[in-house]
Amino acid sequence: MIKPQNLRGWFFTSESVTEGHPDKICDIVSDSILDAILKQDENARVACETFISNGLLVLGGEISTKAQINKREIIKQALKNIGYTDAKYGFDYKNCAIIDTVNTQSPDIARGVDTGGAGDQGLMIGFACKETKELMPLPIMLAHKLALKLSEVRKKNILKYLGPDGKTQVTVEYRDWKPYRVDTVVLSTQHTDAVLDKSKKNITKKAKDEIFNKIIKPVVGKYIDSKTKIYINPTGMFLIGGPQADTGLTGRKIIVDTYGGFAAHGGGAFSGKDSTKVDRSACYMARHIAKNIVASGIAEKCTVQLAYAIGVAEPVSVMVDTHHSGKVPGNVLEPIVRKIFPLTPKGIIDYLGLRKPIFTKTAAYGHFGRSEFPWEKTNKALEIKKLAIRN
Repeated sequence: MIKPQNLRGWFFTSESVTEGHPDKICDIVSDSILDAILKQDENARVACETFISNGLLVLGGEISTKAQINKREIIKQALKNIGYTDAKYGFDYKNCAIIDTVNTQSPDIARGVDTGGAGDQGLMIGFACKETKELMPLPIMLAHKLALKLSEVRKKNILKYLGPDGKTQVTVEYRDWKPYRVDTVVLSTQHTDAVLDKSKKNITKKAKDEIFNKIIKPVVGKYIDSKTKIYINPTGMFLIGGPQADTGLTGRKIIVDTYGGFAAHGGGAFSGKDSTKVDRSACYMARHIAKNIVASGIAEKCTVQLAYAIGVAEPVSVMVDTHHSGKVPGNVLEPIVRKIFPLTPKGIIDYLGLRKPIFTKTAAYGHFGRSEFPWEKTNKALEIKKLAIRN
């Protein structure tokens, strides 16, 4: 197939945030509660929501379980691990107020899930492409790696003035439909007043140079050129951060969690939900399917949509779109997907091992493109290729 030329190029931007961002704190707390419960009760039903503000954390949602956990201690340990150990960062795990308003799962929902049906209706999206070795879009992978590097440099005390809160953003220029260069990098990081200049309104050039050399250059160095724009704390300073600066809420960074806006999104958040909720488990399976299709070599890009009705086990629809990059059409791939992959909630949970306490690690730096997670395996690529060629 001859692709249309697009030599003028276009630009695409994705962002990520560090684990100290208020919304990510909430995702981490919610998934920490989930994991603690799954360690004792793999069949628990968990829908855990967290809200955080200045000095206050509120835990809510619906949990039905036999597990006995100390939610307050789990919350405090999560906050400590993130780095909120001193009031100078806008939050202190030792002194924050915690309100627990958790209830049990509605019996109207439970009656559908108990029989093996989906825990909710909805549509779930998976995506993969050949832009990176992780088979992810380049902008979101670079944004995640910058955020992860920022946290690593802080936690290892390489730059002692960094605080837990931070955001990254990367704009990639595409030519002929492929990544060509990084056009813009934005990195905003919380810091102490130790790196303010004499005006007390801006961080010093020395600090910006250190941030560039220790964080930005190692991650995006090979993609930048003389025209690349670098913005480090573009407002001048970022002293007040974390929950002191902004409220946080579980599930408010769903584009950061997935594909950085490069692909469609079903709308459901992930964190704090056990895997009977297809919002989470079916998105993981859709990513697994899309990645295996791309890894098989029969497409350079793939979107998979799964849709469910509450209480019904089998998906009401399966869609495969290779965006004109496939060697076989989507209507050939759809029955192959149904044949190879288990698509009921129980089938997905068993196949991907989703009753294990693995979810706290997913809560920051993206749910996809990270090899430690089972949905990132490409174990079905060869089988897909054989069936696709046969058809």
